[in-house]
Amino acid sequence: MTGGRAAGRTGGRMLALAVLLSVSPTVLLSAQDTTAGKKVYVKWCAGCHGESGAGDGPAADAMLPRPRNFTGAVYKIRTTASGQLPTDADLMRAIDEGLPASAMPAWKGRLSDAERRDVAAYVKTFSAFFSDTSQHIVPLKFASAPGGGSGAAALKTGRLFYDSIGCRKCHGDQGRGDGPSANTLKDDAGFPIFAADLHQSWRFRGGASVEDIYRRLRTGLDGTPMPSFSDLIDQKFLTDEELWRLAQYVRSLSPAQPPDVRDVVHAPQIAGAVPASPNDSTWARVDRYWFPLVGQVIRKPRWFAPAVAGVWVQAVHDGKTVALRVSWDDRTQSPDTSWLAFEQRVLETMANDDSIAPKAAPWPDQLAVQFPRHLSEGMERPYFLMGSATDPVYQWRWTSQPARVVAGLGRGLEQFDTLPAAPAGQAAYDHGEWRVVFTRALATPDTGNEVQLAPGRAIPMAFFAWDGSSGEHGSRMAVSTWYFLALDRPTSPTVFVSPVIAMVVTLGLGMLVIARAQRRAAGV
Repeated sequence: MTGGRAAGRTGGRMLALAVLLSVSPTVLLSAQDTTAGKKVYVKWCAGCHGESGAGDGPAADAMLPRPRNFTGAVYKIRTTASGQLPTDADLMRAIDEGLPASAMPAWKGRLSDAERRDVAAYVKTFSAFFSDTSQHIVPLKFASAPGGGSGAAALKTGRLFYDSIGCRKCHGDQGRGDGPSANTLKDDAGFPIFAADLHQSWRFRGGASVEDIYRRLRTGLDGTPMPSFSDLIDQKFLTDEELWRLAQYVRSLSPAQPPDVRDVVHAPQIAGAVPASPNDSTWARVDRYWFPLVGQVIRKPRWFAPAVAGVWVQAVHDGKTVALRVSWDDRTQSPDTSWLAFEQRVLETMANDDSIAPKAAPWPDQLAVQFPRHLSEGMERPYFLMGSATDPVYQWRWTSQPARVVAGLGRGLEQFDTLPAAPAGQAAYDHGEWRVVFTRALATPDTGNEVQLAPGRAIPMAFFAWDGSSGEHGSRMAVSTWYFLALDRPTSPTVFVSPVIAMVVTLGLGMLVIARAQRRAAGV
């Protein structure tokens, strides 16, 4: 959760110099490790965090959020109170597991245990706070979670406090980071910052479990607008159990398990017409598939911080027509002029390799679904980044304003030739989520330019998304690689009948053999 209670952090930092020592002996980092740690840091960390640890490495300008500035010793993910230093165990966890939804990877498995301990010890040398031997770091004592956390009563209590302590102001009514204050947020360094999308727990920094969320509520995220709520417990505004209920409610907004990235979207054949509306009840009975998107960093101007992290995809067909629904979280229904100031801050924060500095403008939201023009017999596919002049791709493109769907041929990022025919399309925006449905006949008259969708075939498919309020347009976008769409055939009755017939025949033959053997025995 975010809020405006960042005041007092400086005092809290100074207070941290006087608290009692409590560092886990299993992760104690000795000063003797720093020489080896410097070598690891220079090789693997300085490119982002900078040689002096100030978060100003050569790659930093392409990142949002920015790499940690170690010189101020302000750390987001801790088990200590707001304003205090992290424990050695906190540092090791961040190094080992990384920070999802940022450029910080997990180093466990990439570096040895000794290398990770050494670099953690070296990171501490960037701040004088760590070198003060009179300073003692005290982890907070966390209560155990109360039972019944997934029950309706517990979640109702959690939702009550989600509203009453102001979580919705930044995270929004449904938790998708689209609250009324979301377009004003910035970190302590002045960089724009997004309120977390609470529907994507696998992207939470610091962990996705209820226990992890509870700890973030207790400690806050120093350096950001996200406050600590420990003082509300001290002030008797809410109880520790009620804060646990809030954590349980937040966790309930995301799937129970992180989505698996599967290569193939299976579209079952249904009876009756395919659903044309994004909100048709049919979609509730169809499997969803998650596909991650990344920034387009191949062609200039490149984009390293896409706002759309991934899309959910569903599909059905009736033997003649296919319906494809794509949904994704988007904080704004672009174009939205109230986000222009935030958009400009994002554009000014990100490195620009264009000849003209980008300016905020009311760009629309956009989505493209891409196929080859023709299905090859093998696995050959056109270039994933919107094809090429010699091997174009077939695309469906939706835009929020003007609201329309077109089809055309992509001949690279610079050229898109619109075709006369296009799929039907409907879109709906609701509490920070777009849902777009494309419907098209499986077979079309234009076999030269439009992919023919045949059941039983693996049809290559890719996705592109633009969030207009983040300044995304043209080559500044989120992209996927190739995946596949499979229009499933209905199960033939022979699949069920044939085994029964085979079993009956086998049983009959067996009985015949037994009967003959019995007759021979009787004759003897």
